[in-house]
Amino acid sequence: MSIATDGLVIRVNNVGEYDRIVSVLTADYGIIRAFVHGARSLKNKNASATSLLSYSHFTFSKKRDTYTITDSAVNKIFFNLRGDIVKLSLAQYFCEIAENLAPVEDEAKEYLRIMLNSLHFLSESARPSAMLKAITELRMLAISGYTPDIVACRECACYEADTMFFDAINGELYCPDCRPPVANLLPIGKGVLAAMRHIVYSSFDKLYNFSLPDESLDNLSHITETFLLSQIEHRFTALEFYKNL
Repeated sequence: MSIATDGLVIRVNNVGEYDRIVSVLTADYGIIRAFVHGARSLKNKNASATSLLSYSHFTFSKKRDTYTITDSAVNKIFFNLRGDIVKLSLAQYFCEIAENLAPVEDEAKEYLRIMLNSLHFLSESARPSAMLKAITELRMLAISGYTPDIVACRECACYEADTMFFDAINGELYCPDCRPPVANLLPIGKGVLAAMRHIVYSSFDKLYNFSLPDESLDNLSHITETFLLSQIEHRFTALEFYKNL
């Protein structure tokens, strides 16, 4: 069985002296994990196309349950990310999110679109990093079935107050009057709440089209990160590295 498709390399593991195992995020087949024989040799035809953060055209050969990349050609490499340790660590965090949330060997078009757009804007410094982080975290959670209930207050259906409160564990929103007496609620101002609603509910074409002051973007990023970590039991090592830079 042979499959030809485009995909983004989101993880690379070295095997032996010359080989690799790569995780490739594809639109039609989700995540495919495949061997690449000899890819660590600079003269190997698949070396560049199977490196981390390469968006390439791949030919996969499948025997039983094992995939092997037999041919590849680079579509795009995000070179600007490789020269900036802060951007690179954030990009690797995006890869970790995708690897934990995207389906394996099943349709994953929107996951791939989010990754390619977020990496492009990050590489070109075309959007603030905190904004891209929040979009990638929250939108991937939403399309994975972890959509927070942020339309209105859970108790009284109040749509908006100067400050609302978000329960990151249960993904629920409360107004000041209905706020339960628990310590883990996150205060959300009007602008940040509007941004969260935009990330969750907007069409993809408009997903990256909003703006907030830097302080509000940092707050948005903190809230979406807290929600992600509350829903996914995984240690994101790239996130830890990024936050320590």
